[in-house]
Amino acid sequence: QAQLVESGGGVVQAGGSLTLSCVVSGFSFSRYTVGWFRQAPGKTREAVARLTNNRAVYVVDPLKDRFTISRDNTRNTVSLQMNRLKADDTGVYLCNIRDPTSGTEYWGQGTQVTVSS
Repeated sequence: QAQLVESGGGVVQAGGSLTLSCVVSGFSFSRYTVGWFRQAPGKTREAVARLTNNRAVYVVDPLKDRFTISRDNTRNTVSLQMNRLKADDTGVYLCNIRDPTSGTEYWGQGTQVTVSS
């Protein structure tokens, strides 16, 4: 049974940092593209960052200087380090993995990040 479990969300003051983690089970983790998305209240889900199985990194331009995505294939974990957080970063952050061959995607339940100004 495939499972993605996020953790690390919470309430932080503007300017602070958080690290989100997602533990994945039920997959051959190392061959999947991993990523993070977020959804703010009243807005559509948007991509934040992704990391392929050969470690090619993509982070959306406005976040590049503040967010870092990483993966640990020995622990089936993908992380998102978020620095200098802003109120606009508030939302539910969701872990995503995608089969690079079939395009099939799987999602976690999400973890809430709230940045107070």
